[in-house]
Amino acid sequence: MINQIIHGDCFDVLKNIPDSSIDLILTDPPYGLSFMGKNWDHGVPGVQFWIEALRVAKPGAHLFAFGGTRTFHRLAVAIEDAGWEIRDTIMWVYGSGFPKSLDVSKAIDKMAGAEREVVDSKEVSDMRGGNFKTSNGRILVNITVPATEAAKQWQGWGTALKPAFEPITVARKPLTGTVAENVLEHGTGALNVDGCRVPLNGEVLTMTRPAANPNTDTKAPQTNRSDKPFEYRNDQGRWTANLIHDGSEEVVGLFPETKSGKMKEGQIRTSKPLFGSKTDHIAETYGDSGSAARFFYCAKASKSERSEGNTHPTVKPLALMKYLITLGLPPGGTVLDPFCGSGTTALACKELGRNYICIEKELEYYQIACNRLDQPIEPIPDEPIEEIIDNSPLQLKLF
Repeated sequence: MINQIIHGDCFDVLKNIPDSSIDLILTDPPYGLSFMGKNWDHGVPGVQFWIEALRVAKPGAHLFAFGGTRTFHRLAVAIEDAGWEIRDTIMWVYGSGFPKSLDVSKAIDKMAGAEREVVDSKEVSDMRGGNFKTSNGRILVNITVPATEAAKQWQGWGTALKPAFEPITVARKPLTGTVAENVLEHGTGALNVDGCRVPLNGEVLTMTRPAANPNTDTKAPQTNRSDKPFEYRNDQGRWTANLIHDGSEEVVGLFPETKSGKMKEGQIRTSKPLFGSKTDHIAETYGDSGSAARFFYCAKASKSERSEGNTHPTVKPLALMKYLITLGLPPGGTVLDPFCGSGTTALACKELGRNYICIEKELEYYQIACNRLDQPIEPIPDEPIEEIIDNSPLQLKLF
């Protein structure tokens, strides 16, 4: 079962996975939005599923689950009600979202049976941010003007915003004992912060503290100030944040331009800890400037990632999945993805040299995933795919 993509219902497959054997669950489950009319997306996995996922996870194992902005609350509540501890939410920000909005003006004209005048045309993008293909590689849509007075009044009104982020629930199975005890016993319970720091552009953070002056420094005994200067250098990168972006112009443009310059020579900054006395130090920052987007990890998607024939509508960038695996998976651990789609989690694990168990119910996407990983495809089941979908215990309707 290790390092395989398994075709089947994840709820059934999970029953064959031993208790406390999984180190990280990373998955992009259905959002319950009936996305593109797909049957598999008409429900959010409920509490019973996440209880089963909790069983197979080791104590302290993390769960990273993508969600939709409209149904994210249902996902998080189901995970929490199953016994997981909600630890954080990572925001995955991107610029390729396509608004699924109804043009109210057009709808009014259509209801009135009025024909709109075509005045121009434009290129459009699909939900993945790429162009619809025609004989010349592009597609144009007509730009029309309102035909009725009522439609003119509602010109420019729609029903949805452009999607620009997806929340990722960060949860953890309850620990056995303290974090230190759990890490030593199970190898889980912590995040690989240093392994996921945001790379620097050659900058180094230096913090220095002057040596204690016995003539003027009356607080030296309380602060344990040495008679030697203290210097701290950080060239590892910026601390891992709960925001990740795709590096697109649309996203980077949202961040302000910032400059991180050095303090003036001899300038002292005083900090007061929660306990104890104030501490004086001279601080020098990274000394860089540019978009504040540089403070966060950039998981840029390659145009070649979507291999030929991959028709899955919600493929995540490979860099993003590799980053999340590095963040949550301890050395030698195994990743479980119960809703693996076209296999990006498995491909990320393969490139990182990590173990995985991936499950996909939809035959079309299972075959795509197998092709991406050059894995043999299981025989096609006798029963129709529609029947498998209808009988799935995971298809929980949203009311």
